[in-house]
Amino acid sequence: MFIELAALADADLVIEAVVELADEKWRVFARLDEITRPDVVLASNTSSLPIVDLAAVTKRPDRVIGMHFFNPPPVMALLELVRSIETSDETLAFARAMGERLGKRVVVVKDRAGFIVNMLLVPYLNGAIRMYEEGFATAEDIDTAISLGLNHPMGPLTLLDYIGIDTAMHVADVLYEEFKEPAYAPPPLLRRMVAAGRLGRKSGRGFYDYST
Repeated sequence: MFIELAALADADLVIEAVVELADEKWRVFARLDEITRPDVVLASNTSSLPIVDLAAVTKRPDRVIGMHFFNPPPVMALLELVRSIETSDETLAFARAMGERLGKRVVVVKDRAGFIVNMLLVPYLNGAIRMYEEGFATAEDIDTAISLGLNHPMGPLTLLDYIGIDTAMHVADVLYEEFKEPAYAPPPLLRRMVAAGRLGRKSGRGFYDYST
């Protein structure tokens, strides 16, 4: 990993997008702080983790910011900029200009787990999982009802398969740890699916079977 990161030594902006686990991200940020120039902005594409925790492992907390792109980035127009209590005005302005240069619609949010979208999205996704787990309706009927009833481009269980079941679980864990609200707690089925390797599209099976 460090050999690959060393190639970023001359970059003017680095955006981290490793797995949604705090320890992994801390390791990457500590290494990036060592190999990049002190003036370089270090950004994270984290979906949920507080940015100040990442900034704390560097010697440039004022140059650390969240740049949360949505998947797939070439298609989705939104960019959440997450400003920690240490992020400078200069860093925020730089990240906003970069986002706009990439053609994104930029929103700015304070440094709180889940930011805007996932703070509202996770209880909705967890509710769909619980509904399915209880046998209230089939996955297909839950997704169809949401797609047609709320005009969403895809239903919640299809979206979970697209996001990745493991990623959804990690994000829910972070939100529950921060707020201790039951709606954020990962449903038991989510943990069982991760343990079974049913991670969604990337593994070939999640709430739906993609093996064919």
